[in-house]
Amino acid sequence: MIWGILGNKNNSWKILLRDCFLHQEEDSEEEPKLKYERLSNGMTEILQNDAASCMTVHDKVEVMIHHPQGHFRVRFTHLTQTFHISSVKINQISLDESGEHVGICSEDGKVQVFGLYTREGFHENFDCPIKVSFSLLLYERNWLNRWKTSVLHEGEGTITNIKWRANLIAWANNVGVKIYDISTKQRITNVLRDNVSLRPDMYPCSLCWKDNTTLIVGWGSSIKICAVKERNPTEMRDLPSRYVEIVSAFETEFFICGLAPLADQLVTLFFVKENSDQMDEELCARPRLDIIQPLPESCEEISSDALTVRNFQDNECRDYRLEHSEGESLFYIISPKDIVVAKERDQDDHIDWLVQKKKYEEALMAAEISFKNIKRHDVQKIGMDYINHLVDTGDYDSAARKCQKVLGKNMELWENEVYRFKTIGQLKAISQYLPRGDLRLRPAIYEMILHEFLKTDYEGFATLIREWPGDLYNNMAIVQAVTDHLKRDPTNSTLLTTLAELYTYDQRYDRALEIYLRLRHKDVYQLIHKHDLFSSIEDKIVLLMDFDKEKAVDMLLDNEDKISIDKVVEELADRPELLHVYLHKLFKRDHHKGQKYHERQIGLYAEYDRPNLLPFLRDSTHCPLEKALEICQQRNFVEETVFLLSRMGNCRRALQMIMEELADVDKAIEFAKDQDDAELWDDLISYSIDKPPFITGLLNNIGTHVDPILLIRRIKEGMEIPNLRDSLVKILHDYNLQILLREGCKKILVADSLSLLQKMHRTQMRGVRVDEENICESCHTSILPSDMAKTFNVVVFHCRHMFHKECLPSSGTIPGLQFCNICSAKRRGPGSGILEMKK
Repeated sequence: MIWGILGNKNNSWKILLRDCFLHQEEDSEEEPKLKYERLSNGMTEILQNDAASCMTVHDKVEVMIHHPQGHFRVRFTHLTQTFHISSVKINQISLDESGEHVGICSEDGKVQVFGLYTREGFHENFDCPIKVSFSLLLYERNWLNRWKTSVLHEGEGTITNIKWRANLIAWANNVGVKIYDISTKQRITNVLRDNVSLRPDMYPCSLCWKDNTTLIVGWGSSIKICAVKERNPTEMRDLPSRYVEIVSAFETEFFICGLAPLADQLVTLFFVKENSDQMDEELCARPRLDIIQPLPESCEEISSDALTVRNFQDNECRDYRLEHSEGESLFYIISPKDIVVAKERDQDDHIDWLVQKKKYEEALMAAEISFKNIKRHDVQKIGMDYINHLVDTGDYDSAARKCQKVLGKNMELWENEVYRFKTIGQLKAISQYLPRGDLRLRPAIYEMILHEFLKTDYEGFATLIREWPGDLYNNMAIVQAVTDHLKRDPTNSTLLTTLAELYTYDQRYDRALEIYLRLRHKDVYQLIHKHDLFSSIEDKIVLLMDFDKEKAVDMLLDNEDKISIDKVVEELADRPELLHVYLHKLFKRDHHKGQKYHERQIGLYAEYDRPNLLPFLRDSTHCPLEKALEICQQRNFVEETVFLLSRMGNCRRALQMIMEELADVDKAIEFAKDQDDAELWDDLISYSIDKPPFITGLLNNIGTHVDPILLIRRIKEGMEIPNLRDSLVKILHDYNLQILLREGCKKILVADSLSLLQKMHRTQMRGVRVDEENICESCHTSILPSDMAKTFNVVVFHCRHMFHKECLPSSGTIPGLQFCNICSAKRRGPGSGILEMKK
């Protein structure tokens, strides 16, 4: 952008001096869309004596006219030029598309064209006095370098505004707005003025091309958006090739001073009048710069800013102008005594507004997202402002949490924040967010926080010790501090547990283990495993078992290579109940590892765990049976004694104990079934023959193992047996069931035999492939002759042996019946060859 403003030669020129001219409500929650800057310094001095009349803007040049002297100043990058044009007021100024030539029209009706760049002596003036302002003239150079004049329009009053874009010229007069197409030399349309009651000289028409085919017209309080479109060739006839469609038309609340496009929205400069309660006359209010969204028949206000320009109370609608630079979205508000530049707000401005509204969270997020694009802000600085705000509002936890994100790896800032939190008594808030990884603060910082917790919060102190690595601080200093506190409260479990953890960090595991065992702390087993402290617990096995027998035994058994079975048994010798738990689990894992203690285990099971004694006796192959029998008989353990007697071969004595001691015929029958000894069944029958309930039991269960006749014959005549009929019925039912089972099996066998016979028959009836690879089993030559045209005879048996017919021996005693002499010699039946092949 090249800037140019009007002023005296010796005046200095600067821009971007901030001033408070934007009038908005301070508590507004809506962020403005534009920001404003006043052309100042040299511009201010010029406008104190003169007044700006018009201005134009180009991507390369900015030109501004002030009166009454009729000077204009142009600024190119680093070069400023001043031109004197006329002693009368300049009404309008325009630049060509290249920004190299400027056209100026003055109050006296004169139009001049200047070349702004002087190269190779080029500096041409076009000077043509125009005394009639009711006509629109077009000047063109002809091939003789002379000017050719064409009248585009006349006879409808004063021409007040002209805008040229590409091939289209739009102008306004007292009647309305016309559009002319230079390429076809046709006038396209006439857009009539709506509010004819307004004076055109006081409320001039504002014209603005949005693009090459879209014209925006603002007049009074009315806005129309006109689209120039191509007409369908079939509809032309005598009509122009183009036509204009008004795509949007709506009324505004105030009077329009200027228009400019902003993407699909409009920037509108309004002149505002307000009524005064103290005076009868209307007062001019601040001009408004609004961004609106056009709709077909209305508009939506996006933003509205009231501008405090200098001497706004004295200005009329015609005194304001709005110019814009399309390349940079810059908007210039021109008034006689002030010029304000509006531009779209960037990310820095957005962050400014968020910080001003104390929306620090959003400001920090916006800065982090756009950190590559922001120029005036620093992400960490915004974060620090946010932390300060949270501290000021008393939200210490949130402030401490943000430190972790904002301070990052800056250890100096971290320490400053820690001391600040200490000053306000909030060290606890920041403690859980301190860096504890590769980047760390000085140990003194962590120690300071630990001492603070130790004074006021034992639980919080314990939490920090668990969470912080032990090398963050001087471990011995903290141990000493905890020890001092324990002197005043020696039974405090929280402090004792924490002291054990500190000893662990310091690798003094013996002391930590003592504390854990003293407290019966669940982490004792984890400590032992993690640091391999098995040598330290050899004399503490009883303590571990008293604390948690299951975990202790599992640990001891899992680490037999570190603590032997013999050592454990020795340590638990005085605590037989614990010794039994250990040996029992050992036996469950492996029946042979503790075999030398099986004899001792008999007494332990008998004393502490009788339900598992019998399974032990069944599974152990190293248990002395005599000792076991002695112990069981002493304690009158019948079931165990029965098992031992049977295992020792004294089944009769075992059966006798079942019958006499237990009086349980079902168990006796079960025992006899297990032994499967006919003599035992005879003993059982002999013992039960005079006991009717036992006879009933035998009748109900003996049928499948012993012939019931043996029992029935030995029953004394006249003996009353309970449920005899039911027992006999059951015996008969069992017998019938056996008969049915046998018949069923017979049927199945017959069906299977028949099925297999049919299968064999089908197999034997199948064709047999004979080819040149087959040989005669007698002469061992190929079964097929070399000349297949000759007649030959081949015999193939079901056994798959093949012979030439002439090679077979005589049929023997039965004419026509032939046998495979190979299979007959081996005494194999027909079809055995097939079975052999299948194998």
